[in-house]
Amino acid sequence: MKFRALLAAAGLAFAPMCGALVLRAADNQPEDYPTVQALRFMGQRIAEQSGGELTVKVYPARQLGEEKDTVLATMFGAIDINRVNSAPLGNLIPELRLLSLPYLFRDQAHMHRVLNGPIGDDILAFLRPHGLVGLSFLDSGARSFYSQRPIRTPADLAGLKIRVQNTDQFIAMMKLLGANATPMSFGQVYESLLTGVIDGAENNWPSYMSTRHFEAAPYYSLDRHSMAPEVIVMSLSRWNSLTGDQQRIVRDAARAATNHMTERWQHRVAQAMADARAADVTVIEDVDIAAFQRAVQPLYHDYLADPIVGPLIHRIRAEAQP
Repeated sequence: MKFRALLAAAGLAFAPMCGALVLRAADNQPEDYPTVQALRFMGQRIAEQSGGELTVKVYPARQLGEEKDTVLATMFGAIDINRVNSAPLGNLIPELRLLSLPYLFRDQAHMHRVLNGPIGDDILAFLRPHGLVGLSFLDSGARSFYSQRPIRTPADLAGLKIRVQNTDQFIAMMKLLGANATPMSFGQVYESLLTGVIDGAENNWPSYMSTRHFEAAPYYSLDRHSMAPEVIVMSLSRWNSLTGDQQRIVRDAARAATNHMTERWQHRVAQAMADARAADVTVIEDVDIAAFQRAVQPLYHDYLADPIVGPLIHRIRAEAQP
């Protein structure tokens, strides 16, 4: 399989380990990205709390493959720890698709309350039957559309080819908004924008700036349609090989990384916004959010009828009440 070939090429597939147990962690973002720094922080805590029994080797920038490949590798135990977005996980674990529903969270404070509490723990539990242990959530910011022209209403998306993550939900959302969904890997977006293969994409501020997508799509529209979080997961087979004390150390370190990441993320978002304005990005603030919310409501019908996911959505919405 592709992910085994990638790991073998890196000399990692099922490599023997001596002394300290080295946990291999994957991330598709560049070295200085907050999620990578969160994994490094987690690794430091694990090494400290385990007295050096456990260490973490982080492989950023898609060194171990694209996200979909590393997810499979983690499920099969060839990667120990993985930072992935919840949206691609929904292709494998249907219950996690609710996290990608547009406008599920009122704002990021609401999202943090939900995901760092009992509801978040219940959602993470869905990963275990699929060979993964959910350790914690990370803030992924609010995703918005960016293109070569302003987007203020769903009508402005009509006919545009918009890159989305390869999930049924995002594809369905774009259809409801009148755009042509174009799934592709994250690494292909920049060139596709430059060559006109796509007209735009959607992502958070730091990703938009760190990838230099603003050079080809200089209009960033603050519709904030999704706050799908990142997830730190661990291979269930690796988890089961750890002692109870080691498991506690790993889980506590992941939760600490969540708090560490939140602070770094807020700073990174503010810096990315300032950099965007300095680069003459046109920020569209007068977006008709209500029109977007109305357009995507049909996505909720089946989820609300689901006996497992429906009650979770109601619990999430209840958390939004002041």
